[in-house]
Amino acid sequence: MKKIIFVVLATSLLQACTSVNVRKVDASAHAVKLVCIEENPKVLVNDMLSVLEEGFQRHDIRTLVYRDKAPDRCEYTLWYTATRGWDFTPFLNRAELRLRRNSETIASANYEHSGGFALNKWASTSSKLSPVIDELLSGFK
Repeated sequence: MKKIIFVVLATSLLQACTSVNVRKVDASAHAVKLVCIEENPKVLVNDMLSVLEEGFQRHDIRTLVYRDKAPDRCEYTLWYTATRGWDFTPFLNRAELRLRRNSETIASANYEHSGGFALNKWASTSSKLSPVIDELLSGFK
């Protein structure tokens, strides 16, 4: 009986506890050609902006990064946040994306790694968020 309890506990600790929730862009309602990304200086994930830009550009959507106020030509804007966890080295443990048309949120995505001993916690920002961005923009090329 003790062996069974140990195996169950060990297995639960080793599982990857990753949660992804995506509300996709309705590509038939939104012909997105340019997304202006609001730079978030509080995000300490160094490659976050480049991963976001590459993700949108992969779907033939141009990007423009701004601070404070979006330029007038920005019909679509992206707000994001991300946090890091620490386990010998920092790793991305949470990210939230909100795509807006003017001030209305038209799509969103959340990624969360909530612990455990899974080795995927140390995976790159790109390998964690690229599938999330691809799902968010799945209606585009």
